[in-house]
Amino acid sequence: MRTRFGVVGALALTMALALGGCGAAGSDDGADAGGAPAKGGDLTMARSADIIAMDKTTTFDNNSIRVMEQIMEPLFHASADGTKLEPWLATGYTISDDQLTYTIPLRTDVTFSNGTPMTAKDVKFSIDENTKTGAEGWGFVNAAIDTVTATDDHTVTVKLKYPWAPFIADLSIFSNGVVPDGYGGKTAEEFYTAPVGTGPFVWDGWKKGQSLKLTANEKYWQKGKPYLSSVQWNVVPDANTRKLQVQGGQIDIDDTPDWSSLSSLKASGDVEAETFPSTQIDYVAFNQARAPFDDVHVRRAISYAIDRESLVKAVLFGNGEAANSLLSPGTPYYDKNAGGATFDVAKAKAELAQSSKPDGFTTTLLIASGNPNQASVAQIMQSELKDIGITMEIKQLDPTANKQARLASDFDMTISAWTMDIPDPDQWTSFAVDPQGGSKSAFTSYDNPEVVAINAQAQKETDSAKRQELYTQLQQKTSEDAFLAYLYYSPYVYASTSKVQGFHVTPLGGYLLQDVSKKQ
Repeated sequence: MRTRFGVVGALALTMALALGGCGAAGSDDGADAGGAPAKGGDLTMARSADIIAMDKTTTFDNNSIRVMEQIMEPLFHASADGTKLEPWLATGYTISDDQLTYTIPLRTDVTFSNGTPMTAKDVKFSIDENTKTGAEGWGFVNAAIDTVTATDDHTVTVKLKYPWAPFIADLSIFSNGVVPDGYGGKTAEEFYTAPVGTGPFVWDGWKKGQSLKLTANEKYWQKGKPYLSSVQWNVVPDANTRKLQVQGGQIDIDDTPDWSSLSSLKASGDVEAETFPSTQIDYVAFNQARAPFDDVHVRRAISYAIDRESLVKAVLFGNGEAANSLLSPGTPYYDKNAGGATFDVAKAKAELAQSSKPDGFTTTLLIASGNPNQASVAQIMQSELKDIGITMEIKQLDPTANKQARLASDFDMTISAWTMDIPDPDQWTSFAVDPQGGSKSAFTSYDNPEVVAINAQAQKETDSAKRQELYTQLQQKTSEDAFLAYLYYSPYVYASTSKVQGFHVTPLGGYLLQDVSKKQ
């Protein structure tokens, strides 16, 4: 057996897996220049859309995930800079020489918010529940698991079917977060109406379409935390309204300010607008279950017609870069020479001429209402596609209805985005290109057996150089297939009042609210 408490070389060098101390995944623990973080206070965040659900194993929605992460915690956690994985509810792990057996010791001082001690039985149940969702949920991330055994109260043994490079990274995903064995005697449906976990906050209540509130977990295992008494997320679809609310102090954090307001927010005396390095990629998704988007030439024509550099200037106000690959630069194995389409009207017209719609056609682009970034992209695309003979109508739905339409693949084209949840490309590539990856290939119905096979091979390859070769091939072939039109890579942007201390967003998009405090 090989003990893993140091740097592990299974990931790319830039994302080496290291096991360190638990507190490191936070930021500065909410402390301000004056000393210790303030205790108490209620934090209010505003965002454009509501949650979808709290079932961590089947919910594909970042707004929901950000709430889940405050309640249900995984065995490992990404560091503040997103480059390492650290023990969280686990204390480390050992791996057998054949790379098939992982022995994972657990912390002995963790209880659920209801006071029940966390044991290996809870961990086994939680992983198994995620695994069994398979292609209908997030179970695909656990595809390599053969068995999970509660060896004793504080040790879990996992046997794999085959070597699996992203395994420890997969254990850090929210869907493998730990919940009580047997859902504490409830059905899954009952449990997720008010989920219980080991996290810093406890479910309080949800007013659908309006707000969701959590309160501090008084039994949290990280002593002295959380600092806040509660956190509430308000649903405020309009970007300008959120801006006015954070400027006026009605909310503490605006989690989706539009880029056009960034400079004015920075100029506000009591507001801090901050960008954080990200793994986000924004893209246009084509629904291949609907003609003519089953035609690669149509998809390529649209991809070539988009001037990404202009989008970066007009939409992001220069805060980003044109996207050229399925992977983002902050994701391991990204290849800048992946061959993603660049702006070329001549090529766009040539591709359309080869397509099933050589004389053009009429279609729709689904966007979220009240989102000035998406509105700007849509308006620019509308003009660009008109130049090659495609009439594009813009369809707006409120942000929550928009998400539900995307999840149901109820669109011709739609603007969407992805941000990584683990420091390994497998979560996104499996989600995006494998029809069995939980989402019918990012809700596009894309299905290229050759790409699926390359992705499966990359999952099992533990040599970093060979994984790079495989992921380069995958990026090149998905670019050729143009199943998405990549738009741009951008940082995360948040605006908060000066009362908020210690708020930090990792490149994986998550934030640890136990480390946040609020000046009283």
